[in-house]
Amino acid sequence: MTPVRYDSALERPAEDEAETVSRLAAALRTIGETTLADEGHALRGVHAKSHGLVKGEMTVSEGLPAELAQGLFATPGRYAVVMRFSTNPGDLLDDSITVPRGLALKVLDVPGARLPGAESGRNQDFVMANAPAFAAADPKAFAGSLSLLARITDQPQGLKKVASAVLRGAEKVVEAVGGESALLKSLGGHPGTSILGETFWTQVPLRHGTYVAKLSVAPVAPELVALAGSKVPTSGHPDALRDQMRAHLSAHGGAWEVRVQLMTNPETMPVEDASVAWPEEESPYVAVARITAPPQPGWDAALSREIDDGMAFSPWNGLEAHRPLGGIMRARRPTYEQSARFRAAHNGCPVMR
Repeated sequence: MTPVRYDSALERPAEDEAETVSRLAAALRTIGETTLADEGHALRGVHAKSHGLVKGEMTVSEGLPAELAQGLFATPGRYAVVMRFSTNPGDLLDDSITVPRGLALKVLDVPGARLPGAESGRNQDFVMANAPAFAAADPKAFAGSLSLLARITDQPQGLKKVASAVLRGAEKVVEAVGGESALLKSLGGHPGTSILGETFWTQVPLRHGTYVAKLSVAPVAPELVALAGSKVPTSGHPDALRDQMRAHLSAHGGAWEVRVQLMTNPETMPVEDASVAWPEEESPYVAVARITAPPQPGWDAALSREIDDGMAFSPWNGLEAHRPLGGIMRARRPTYEQSARFRAAHNGCPVMR
């Protein structure tokens, strides 16, 4: 099918979107203030805990067809990258509390026309999670779930561990009959699997130059592929995911593919409903670049200061050719900026975008 060309009319903001975004910002501010009081250190409102901090190189493929050779991927070349693997909550949880995972990818020194507000930068960020669709359809639904997370942020971890075990059991029941619950997973019912074998998606669309797309990053190194779906023992190991990443990356490094799924049908591939996974039978994900990382520590205190404290990741930090689209993406712009300012102010550390 023919890719759909980008048109600003694909976006249709709700009339009360500004009010909804204010609610989201308030919930994130509550989470940030709560964790600052608990930890004595300002954390991200979401994805606070990093499990892997990786430096590598992205090579854009040669010979891409015109519809894929867009924006950052228009010309073959090599770019330094930073990858931050994390889990969703805004507090630092024991890994036995199993929740969805995230990947923030920063591509360094990228030429091209910048998004408004990102003119002073040179980097391109992609923010991803390990599911092809977002857990909430739109900012209003997201505000409701985030308000719930804000209320339970300060609950004792012992209660959260018990709840996570119950939710994992409930998710297994749902999956046994062919279903899946994004809500159960987001609250602690995610399987206790290795983060190293995960595939990550932007979940929500963005411009792909002339067209519209979602992006994905998938492991291709055999050692990583072999870990997909494998269990990680977490009992007595609060940082089990991080420990596994450190051991693996120190020994093997890693390799991932960057893939693009072009929009070919606005009816089945909506921009404003982020909860819809675009059907791959209509438009498959196609590789456009490869990320390689040599053996390295994977996580240590110095890397955490440099990346966790010293970097912000936002889909609005990048090229106009990769403009974020849809309500969830629009809501991320002011809320991510608020989070970066909060961390910079309280940690006394400049935040690189």
